[in-house]
Amino acid sequence: MRKMSMATRLELVAAIGERYRAADRRSKGRVLDEFVAVTGFHRKHSMRLLRAPPGAKASGARPERRIYDEAVRTALVVLWEASDRLCGKRLRPLIPLLLEAMERHGHLDLAPAVTTKLTR
Repeated sequence: MRKMSMATRLELVAAIGERYRAADRRSKGRVLDEFVAVTGFHRKHSMRLLRAPPGAKASGARPERRIYDEAVRTALVVLWEASDRLCGKRLRPLIPLLLEAMERHGHLDLAPAVTTKLTR
């Protein structure tokens, strides 16, 4: 089967989607069979595409939400490595102890703002 461009797929979904949504139960099966034969999509995926209201946007990647700035992230990675890569659940209560010990022994020198963000 040859590949379709994304624009062609969207046009096809829009055109056949109208027919699919307007059809009765028996006709929907025939429309769905045609769509699956043309696109090669799985039947369940095709049903979801065709049922969607016109103009519905596909969910893509969510916008990136940064919790930590780069300085905090770097310090967190150092603490994580020092704890032998503990999971976050176990690392969280250890962060204040690790910070104190690593600063005391000269392995870590952080700005007060970074330390505050790490202990929150």
